[in-house]
Amino acid sequence: MNFSKVKGMIILSFLFMLGICSRPLQCHAMEEESLPQEALYAGAAVLMDGVSGRILYEKNGEEFLSNASTTKILTCILALEEGRMQDLVTVSAYAASMPDVQLNIREGERYLLKDLLYSLMLESHNDSAVAIAEHISGSIEAFAVKMNEKAAAIGCENTFFVTPNGLDGTAMVTLPEGTQIQMSHGTTAKDLAAIMRYCIRISPAREEFLKITRTPSHSFSSQKTQEGDRVRSFSCYNRNAFLSMMEGALSGKTGFTNKAGYCYVGALRQGEEEYVIALLACGWPNNKTYKWKDAKALFTYGLSQYEYIPFTEAEEDIGEMTAVEVERGQTKGLGE
Repeated sequence: MNFSKVKGMIILSFLFMLGICSRPLQCHAMEEESLPQEALYAGAAVLMDGVSGRILYEKNGEEFLSNASTTKILTCILALEEGRMQDLVTVSAYAASMPDVQLNIREGERYLLKDLLYSLMLESHNDSAVAIAEHISGSIEAFAVKMNEKAAAIGCENTFFVTPNGLDGTAMVTLPEGTQIQMSHGTTAKDLAAIMRYCIRISPAREEFLKITRTPSHSFSSQKTQEGDRVRSFSCYNRNAFLSMMEGALSGKTGFTNKAGYCYVGALRQGEEEYVIALLACGWPNNKTYKWKDAKALFTYGLSQYEYIPFTEAEEDIGEMTAVEVERGQTKGLGE
């Protein structure tokens, strides 16, 4: 077999595995049309290919930062994977004590897990997050352990979650050598994008996650625990304005604390192309719209600069390739 042709097939197969390449095919052309970091407001940002998980653009993508309520995408997917939508969740005094934004659930009330998940993702209610976490794991501390284990399994390398709602918090961590350190709640843009990709593409509960996060509104009531209980009714509306800002907007979650600033994690799908973005430290009051401008800029950049090309269509001058030798093989080259 001709070694140059073998190399051609190897390269084409590599392009196929990546599933994405820049326009034109030569990767160096991307640098000529790269998105300047100063074009974004966010302190940290990532554009990820949703299909392969490849990072296409990053700005301080591995910087550890507070991420506010974008945390709730992991809370939601864990609850969907480990709970049942018809589970009855009893509200604790601690859950009922959470600060705004809150559903105003009361101690002793019971709700369907399904309804609290809509409250969590549409309106970002902090009390619903704690009620969900306590139902799944018994305490927020135990739930945080599950969150960090799941983040590590997804491939996150610099994420540490303390709270299920993204409110700022710290916890003592014992290192392998026995030293204790205090760690803060936070993640990186790269890790946050990976979590969102897991939620919409990999998780066995991905369809339920997409259904919840794409629902415009949801109405529900508390559940009676005994005869004579007062039933309260609620309506939640989707606060992810980006769903109507670009064609193909798929899912997303906003976040804000005084420490984190405005944050956003989202996904977009057009045809076979799918992109995930994460924005951290994207302005503070009165700059609430910065995250939408950055989201549009990143998604537009991905759509304009990248496309999926089947390896059978990729152009490659096989005649210019050199031979490929096989080391420590039964023969010197393939086909001998």
